[in-house]
Amino acid sequence: MKTDRPRILSVVGTRPEAIKMAPVVEALRARGACDHRLALTGQHTGMVDQVLEIFGLGSDYDLKLMKPGQTLYDIGHACMDGLREVAEDFQPDVTIVQGDTATVFFAAVVTFFQRGRLAHVEAGLRSREKWSPFPEEMLRRMTDAVSDFCFAPTRAAAGNLAAEGVGAERIFVTGNTVVDALRTIRSRPFAVEDPRVGRLLRSGRPLVLLTAHRRESFGAPLEGVFGAMRELAGRFPGIEIVYPVHPNPRVRDPAHRILGGRPRIHLLDPLPYGDLVAVLDRARLVLTDSGGIQEEAPAFDLHTLVLREVTERPEGVEAGAATLVGTDPARILETASAHLERGAAAARGIRNPYGDGRAGRRIADILISALTGAPRETGDWAPRPD
Repeated sequence: MKTDRPRILSVVGTRPEAIKMAPVVEALRARGACDHRLALTGQHTGMVDQVLEIFGLGSDYDLKLMKPGQTLYDIGHACMDGLREVAEDFQPDVTIVQGDTATVFFAAVVTFFQRGRLAHVEAGLRSREKWSPFPEEMLRRMTDAVSDFCFAPTRAAAGNLAAEGVGAERIFVTGNTVVDALRTIRSRPFAVEDPRVGRLLRSGRPLVLLTAHRRESFGAPLEGVFGAMRELAGRFPGIEIVYPVHPNPRVRDPAHRILGGRPRIHLLDPLPYGDLVAVLDRARLVLTDSGGIQEEAPAFDLHTLVLREVTERPEGVEAGAATLVGTDPARILETASAHLERGAAAARGIRNPYGDGRAGRRIADILISALTGAPRETGDWAPRPD
């Protein structure tokens, strides 16, 4: 399938990828200078569809690879077979991936095998710990190694790439597209879908958002997190703890065993993205092991307690928007209590170090310029000084 215009393929597998890729897809389609196609692997299914619906985006390919109990081997095999067919059909000049998932890495492998050019959105993040986060740290590093366009969200990420020998001609500092996505979502009216979330929002009580699902925390570390949250709820009777529980049995089972039935602890199914944004907009504090929420929370003047020993997003810690607490129950309880005791004042002065809401347009501009020779319309993102 060849066309006269440059061909760009965006590949998405999970909900976080869809959220962060949506501003790029919107910008590419708005420019109209390329033939763009969107491929879904189906690593996540309904959650991705819901995000694309919010942004009014449709897909051109859907591999529908998700199946119960799938492993990284299953995802890798299905991704490579399915994306090979997509690549041979569309013959993209550039393939775009976002982040550090299995979909991202295996799409990078297919692009490399096809001798195509790869663009990596959110390149250069590093924890420098091979096994944490697992497998994302190494998937991101290996994707960067074969990328022709490394779209670093921050100066620090760009510095990581340069230190690893990535040429300056391949590195572009764009800001993080999650800031673009959040601005879009907050500017559009939408109804909260989960009635329990709606009731909590109407109650006016302070909310604490918990998200915890990392593989490296399975077992005793995760149980320690849940124990700390149970004690936190008892110590602060005025708060409501909202926990969208990951469906993995190694998360779901201990969560319900330790937290189930406790007053003011709400164990919910994974939330639609609009509902999650609504909770963030009303929350007093966030505790998370999610990389994406570490970037999203500062946009809501929220402090984040990061339930990891290391993070590949140190900018939030350096800006005072996040604190590394790991999974030690005593440290979690002490730090969370200190923030809740400060009340609304704890949110004052938080600076968002991740972008200005124009990352998607920068990425589209860079790619179109590279493929057509048109002059660039935007420059790299330069964070404002403190």
